[in-house]
Amino acid sequence: MFVIFFILSLVIAIAHILIKRTDVVETLLKYFLIINFGLSPIFAFTGHVFVSDMVAESIGWATGSPFQIELGFASLGFGVLGILCIWFKGNFWIATVLGYSIFLLGAAYVHIEEIINENNMSEGNAGGVLILDVLIPLVAFVLLFLHFKRSKKKMM
Repeated sequence: MFVIFFILSLVIAIAHILIKRTDVVETLLKYFLIINFGLSPIFAFTGHVFVSDMVAESIGWATGSPFQIELGFASLGFGVLGILCIWFKGNFWIATVLGYSIFLLGAAYVHIEEIINENNMSEGNAGGVLILDVLIPLVAFVLLFLHFKRSKKKMM
């Protein structure tokens, strides 16, 4: 599902650019933030909180852990920040990218540890999720860098 969010953000941004003739980098970054840093973590929240056992099984985790609910609410918090990127720009975008990227890269670390130490090759641990946990921050940092470089805005 998270791959769909990734592709959807690109398709919507490109459509917006072609129809409205907006700045390419800023539009790509805006939709990337709204969808991958907003809608995607809110989707993760619903899974971790409302169908937690099913999500735990897909990741290869034990079911019934309260930590999964905590993970869900952390995801909700980041998702709200991503949605707020519709209205707030500048340093808010930087903070949103930094916070959620640290979260995702930490998740990638945990997934890799699970693969190495527990041989956890479950789809939700070793599949596309692991790739996106690294790819999403990478794309966001590149777009953020290009956006601020092009607009010559100070990042502080």
